[in-house]
Amino acid sequence: MTRSKARRILRLTAMSLAITSASQVLAQQASDTLNDDSTVVYAADYFAEYSPVSVNDMIDRIPGIGLALNRRNGGGGRGLGSGEGEILINGQRITGKSNEGRSQLSRISADQVAYIEIIRGTSESLDVRGGGQVVNVVLLDTPSRSSISAEINADLLHDGTVDPGAKLSYSGQSGNFNYLFHVEAEPRYQNRFSTEVSRDASGILLETRDENDIRDQTEFQTSLNVGYQFEKSLLQLNGLYGFSSPPSDVDRTITDFTGATPAARFEHETNENDRSNWEIGGDYEYEFNNRSKYRLLFIVNDREWDNTRERFNVAGASETKNLYLFNSGRDRERIVRTSYTFDPAPGHGVELGVERAQTIRDGNLRLGLALSGTPDSNYGGLVPYPVANSNSKVQEIRLENFAVHNWQLNDRMSLESSLVYETSTISQTGDVRNSRDFDFLRPKFDYRFDINQSLQLRGTIEKTVSQLSFSDFSASADNSDDDQDTQAGNPDIAQEQAWNYELNLEYRLPNDIGVLNSMVYYREIEDVIDRIDISTGPNNLASARGNIGDGTRWGMNLDASSRLGFIGLPNALLSLGFGASDSKVTDPFLGVERRLNNNGRGFGRMNFRHDVVAWNFSYGLNMGVPINGGIGRTQIDIIDIETERSEPNLNLFMEKKAFGGVTFRLDVQNATDSENCRERIRYVGATVAGIIEEIEDYCSGSGPKIAFKARHTF
Repeated sequence: MTRSKARRILRLTAMSLAITSASQVLAQQASDTLNDDSTVVYAADYFAEYSPVSVNDMIDRIPGIGLALNRRNGGGGRGLGSGEGEILINGQRITGKSNEGRSQLSRISADQVAYIEIIRGTSESLDVRGGGQVVNVVLLDTPSRSSISAEINADLLHDGTVDPGAKLSYSGQSGNFNYLFHVEAEPRYQNRFSTEVSRDASGILLETRDENDIRDQTEFQTSLNVGYQFEKSLLQLNGLYGFSSPPSDVDRTITDFTGATPAARFEHETNENDRSNWEIGGDYEYEFNNRSKYRLLFIVNDREWDNTRERFNVAGASETKNLYLFNSGRDRERIVRTSYTFDPAPGHGVELGVERAQTIRDGNLRLGLALSGTPDSNYGGLVPYPVANSNSKVQEIRLENFAVHNWQLNDRMSLESSLVYETSTISQTGDVRNSRDFDFLRPKFDYRFDINQSLQLRGTIEKTVSQLSFSDFSASADNSDDDQDTQAGNPDIAQEQAWNYELNLEYRLPNDIGVLNSMVYYREIEDVIDRIDISTGPNNLASARGNIGDGTRWGMNLDASSRLGFIGLPNALLSLGFGASDSKVTDPFLGVERRLNNNGRGFGRMNFRHDVVAWNFSYGLNMGVPINGGIGRTQIDIIDIETERSEPNLNLFMEKKAFGGVTFRLDVQNATDSENCRERIRYVGATVAGIIEEIEDYCSGSGPKIAFKARHTF
């Protein structure tokens, strides 16, 4: 046994003993009036005074709902059994990726809801698993019901552009048959502006770049969900189709300050994008006379996209093309999962099953430059420039055998344990041919203790395996660096693995006025994925995403959500969140210890909502504040170091239910006109040499946006 495995076993054992010991002590001190069920139920009448239009409007009024809907710091799940979905409709999950439970919340009208549950316990009867909570929306069970929800909306951008959109949903039930049809055209117009200032190591100004990027985008999507309840079984099917073709134009002014006088030159870019996706999912459940259940779930999806980027030097009225970059891809996924659930003894539930998944990605990249040679029409009339590993097909066949055991230790304690044995084969064909086999053993323990009616302790120990991004296997476009048009791929990248340890303590305030929650976590990560050196020599420096070794991450999150009746605002809800974290890994380029990429120091968050019931009027805000100077990401690469930072962001809203039952809403998004900024330090040769060539300060923003919506249910 290796030392690392021994340390993990010791930590797991120590944490288990600590939880068990603490539980026994707290149990002796707990109140004897505890209900057996830790589920919190909100009947439809609870929301009546707020005149909600959709399920989303109802959920917004529940204290602490963010703890169930926005679970943070979890491991990246794989397949249908990952427990990532926290939304159930009538106790059933919606089997989908783009068309899953959370996407239904704005499509189901409030008058269709009987009650909403916040499920804080675990059970073999639940269709999702995880260390957090589950929201179950239970609809009215009537012989016949139907409703139509309609919304028209328009966005006003900082450049004066008005971008309209609309949504329509039709839902209902006829006998044992239920249905939900939805169609939408969502405006996504964007006018992004950016500025970059470059200086040398001594601070002397070298160059400035001013850029304006206009993307005219509308996303079209339609979906259908149907279900039928038989005597002992349930069948649900859902489908989705979406597409968009957003063109964008970029105008760039580059001013050179290295000469005797500043000299400006101009560039223009066009980007043509086409994207489409469809998805079909479903599940079948049969309940036997002994209350055991058989489940079958499946999902098939397909996403295609291509992007053509062309750049021109502009001189007066003439344009000369100097770059052609075509990047296309197709992602497909086919998953089927089947299981059998039964109760072998009182207080025990077992689920046994198997899941098979096929994931495929096709990628193609073509780069044309204004070089000497023979122009090619397939490269925009420019000269083809060879890019290694630019045509690729990556496929993974994955098989999971799993067993889940739910144990109700007593009326206040439960333990869910699971074991997954996963095997997979990843193969790559095209410019590179490669095939590798993997196998993983993934245990998980989820312990919950209802100390009393208000206080719950949750502890989770879990081994996770990340889902690889197949775009990392082959060359791809790099639209964030004008000096580097493409990024190399890595056919040898492997999955990131982690042991996750998490402890939650949740306190629900009396009379349902609020929720307090604290969570601490620790992650031991193997094969951390970040940039690695793939250079073939000192004159051919290159990097790609790969595995850089082991790392750790730890932190804490504190959340508080409360109604403000104690200050005279009974229908006002304030939610606060704070998180702090740190991490460490050894950088492959510099050989020094640093934080993990995409791991800032922490965040602050505030959400406020006040419903003035007498006027059918609501207003509020939400604000996010990154801490420690806003540093969110530092990327050390083979020839540069990038540090990204973001500014506080504030969104405001007002909502009024007026004549005819129409609800009007006005949102001011990015009210503080915040920007995202980046400092890039470029080096002469490799980063490790430490010879600075230039320092680029870049900031970009899209300005405030005013969004208007009018909604009504018929």
